[in-house]
Amino acid sequence: MFAEEEADALAAASARPGRGAAWREAATVRRVAGEPLEHVLGEVAFAGARLSVGPGVFVPRTRTGLLVDRAVALLPDAGLLVDLCCGVGAVGAVTAARRVDARVVCADVDPAATVHAERNTASYGDRASVVTGDLYDALPPRLRGRVDVVAANAPYVPTGAIGDMPREAREHEPRHTLDGGDDGAALHRRIVAGAGEWLAPGGHLVIEASRAQASELASAMERAGLVARVVVDDEIGGTVVEGRLPSVLLPSGVKV
Repeated sequence: MFAEEEADALAAASARPGRGAAWREAATVRRVAGEPLEHVLGEVAFAGARLSVGPGVFVPRTRTGLLVDRAVALLPDAGLLVDLCCGVGAVGAVTAARRVDARVVCADVDPAATVHAERNTASYGDRASVVTGDLYDALPPRLRGRVDVVAANAPYVPTGAIGDMPREAREHEPRHTLDGGDDGAALHRRIVAGAGEWLAPGGHLVIEASRAQASELASAMERAGLVARVVVDDEIGGTVVEGRLPSVLLPSGVKV
């Protein structure tokens, strides 16, 4: 976004009830100091929705729109989606908006993020819930074997590459929302390993990754018994790996 557009955004935000010239001045100071515009505004435009964000949380990226598109496409009628490593609940909230028959559960380890996830899913009533905890440990036991789609935008930046990220991310987004371990795939491996216990027969695991990580992630899904494929959207820079849990495993080992 250009400086003029950012100025216009701050001006529009300052016109809201309870704000004014003093808010705009303070917001401008925060932005000039390097704080992400989305944190300053308290919201982000994502996949056709306006979502609550704030200091100390990860800001959803445009490329994650591909993860949403694939999750929505794979979700059956009246299906259940789990937005794992949900952050502010971006994937879950947009899925609930697009699929009025869907149920969504958003899960994240960080209570600061799930506060925003609750705000972003509040309008969907009992079709959406938010839980706090470490990956699948956060989920209610009753969901085992019943989840149609697990969608995950887990941290996948290799530890050694964090220093190359833009200053806004390095200094204002929590390290745990960026750092994926030595090769960037530490959480991916944990998510893949646990998916079979939670997916319904024929259900899908969909994980955002970098282009360089996609092939190995697909192989990891195959080793875990999923049928995997890589999907890329060059227009928004998105890459996801999908893994389908077979509905039936024939005696010969053929997955169907």
